[in-house]
Amino acid sequence: MTFLDKFFKLSDNGTTVRTELLAGLTTFLTMAYIIFVNPSILGDAGMPKDSVFVATCVAAAIGTLIMGLYANYPIGLAPGMGLNAYFAYAVVKGMGFPWQAALGAVFISGCLFLLVSLFRIRELIINAIPHSLRTAIPAGIGLFLALISLKNAGIVAASPATFVTMGDLHQAAPVLAIIGFLVIVALDQLKIRGALLIGILTVTVLSFIFGGNHFNGVFSMPPSISPTLFQLDLKGAISMGLLNVVLVFFLVELFDATGTLMGVAQRAGLVKNGKIERINKALLADSAIVAGSLLGTSSTTAYIESAAGVQAGGRTGLTAVAVAALFLLALFIAPLAGVVPANWPTSTGTTPPKACRQ
Repeated sequence: MTFLDKFFKLSDNGTTVRTELLAGLTTFLTMAYIIFVNPSILGDAGMPKDSVFVATCVAAAIGTLIMGLYANYPIGLAPGMGLNAYFAYAVVKGMGFPWQAALGAVFISGCLFLLVSLFRIRELIINAIPHSLRTAIPAGIGLFLALISLKNAGIVAASPATFVTMGDLHQAAPVLAIIGFLVIVALDQLKIRGALLIGILTVTVLSFIFGGNHFNGVFSMPPSISPTLFQLDLKGAISMGLLNVVLVFFLVELFDATGTLMGVAQRAGLVKNGKIERINKALLADSAIVAGSLLGTSSTTAYIESAAGVQAGGRTGLTAVAVAALFLLALFIAPLAGVVPANWPTSTGTTPPKACRQ
């Protein structure tokens, strides 16, 4: 306990080991949906879902561990929503690029991200970005993802006359998505921790009754990560002219992660005299995109859901270390993750693809 107190400066931040661990559990519960939805989204790009599941958990654990041990911030990292949708639906399905080349573009953008952090260019950019622009970019990403999600859940459909029209709400998929969305919104308004996870569990239970879902167990050894490990195609990314894609990944990650870091740091009391303490360390920790692309997943980023852990009392990197440990434990629940239907709502709306897995 003395070592933890000294290493994470618990006493200086007015917190305890117990408070930090509970805050870590709270943050994980609000982030846990990504281990279910990320394989579903990237699976639509042709990537092996089981391998993406492993890559998601390991990439989240690596990034979060660096954030906790190096930057001493109570912030969790994982493959970002919006970035994974752009990867799957815009780059791979929309532009027709192989997912291996798209991973190469993610790797290049991660290297650029690391460079601007090392040379403190990103720190200068943060100080120069108007607050209104920081707010507008994540909002635009949310609208983009919401429309994709509504379409894939069957709530809206294409129309030759109006481009977008109402889908068939008599099907199980849109009904489950709407129910899940309402449950999450209600629980969130009631300030109930783990609202997202409760919504996911609610829709999962209903999918067994109305969606023809099947239970395949709870625990197993993690699936193999080899189908996606080191499968990025750097040569293909360069030769296919993915420069614009690299820039999009880079800029979206830059603004998204920056806004999240500033927001969580503000709530955690880490902003002193208008400046964020240890900001450059946090920015470097947030450059774990490189590791994610090597493992086989889209860009990792800081999660705004970390604010839930801060609200629960998390103030130091011990919270992040707890989150990282829970992501590693999640590797052993692949069968349970597989029964979660893909039409439940996420933090940005209803989720992508297919009504149910079965």
